[in-house]
Amino acid sequence: MTRKMMTSLLIAGAILVAATGASRAAVQFWVVGNLVTNSCDIVSQNPVVNPLGPVWFGTGPFKSHDDAKAARSGISACPRVD
Repeated sequence: MTRKMMTSLLIAGAILVAATGASRAAVQFWVVGNLVTNSCDIVSQNPVVNPLGPVWFGTGPFKSHDDAKAARSGISACPRVD
C-alpha cells in the first residue's frame, strides 16, 4: 500500500468513527409536570421550567425511557399512569 492510500484509509476510518459516535449520542429523558393537561409527561428535550407556565417542574435527565417512567411513578405530584 502506498503512503497516500494509507493516509486516505485512516482519514476515512476516522470520519466513520466520528459519524458513528455522533449518531449514537445519548438520548436523555426528563419527567415534567404539565399544568395544562394535569399530567406528568416524559420528554426527550431539556424542558424550560416555569412555575407559572405549562411546565411547572422537571426532573432528570434519565438515561432511558424506562428510567424516566420509574422516576415518574415515585413523584407524588404525578397522577398514577396505568
